[in-house]
Amino acid sequence: AQRLLPILEEVLAPYEHVKVRHGDVLKLDLREVFAADFADVSKVSVVANLPYYVTTPILMRLLEDKLPLENIVVMIQKEVAERMAASPGTKDYGSLSIAVQYYSEPELVCTVPNTVFIPQPNVESAVIRLRVREAPPVEVVDEKHFFEVVHAAFAQRRKTISNNLKSRFFTKENRDTLEPLLQQAGIVPSRRGETLSIEEFARLSAVLLEAGIS
Repeated sequence: AQRLLPILEEVLAPYEHVKVRHGDVLKLDLREVFAADFADVSKVSVVANLPYYVTTPILMRLLEDKLPLENIVVMIQKEVAERMAASPGTKDYGSLSIAVQYYSEPELVCTVPNTVFIPQPNVESAVIRLRVREAPPVEVVDEKHFFEVVHAAFAQRRKTISNNLKSRFFTKENRDTLEPLLQQAGIVPSRRGETLSIEEFARLSAVLLEAGIS
């Protein structure tokens, strides 16, 4: 990457609006970068072909830092893109789906077959667009707790929401209080995490917090 810098600077020299920054996106202070480079811009779009092994950390960093982003358009592994855009009740739906959809509206733009790459990878790719939300689709009292509940619900996909929550948030002494709390949130204890909508997770988190379960 270091050897490409002088080549990029030479090729892009005629374009005054282009600036090359060399660094690790996971280590850079993105708020500082945006403040320095986009101070006079209200909204920014990110377009990238992301390294597949760090796709999720990079995207979640961009979303969680609450940067002035409008769109994120990236090419990533097809399976990951499908998980990000998945709906409740499907096999691809999980904690990643909820996290991405909390901050954005994902849309699968197109698939990219492995035959267009040299050498050919073992996976298919997809272009996904994340329209960054002005505000989350649900009201959440405590984001950290909300995502802890989500992750707990998917800890073991074959287990019910009741059993997964017991493992994470409850002790033997207070486990009998979980079922009434689930009923208060309007959730049948025998359901699995993959069937819950983001609205139901928000409601469940609020009920648990109100009961002092964190």
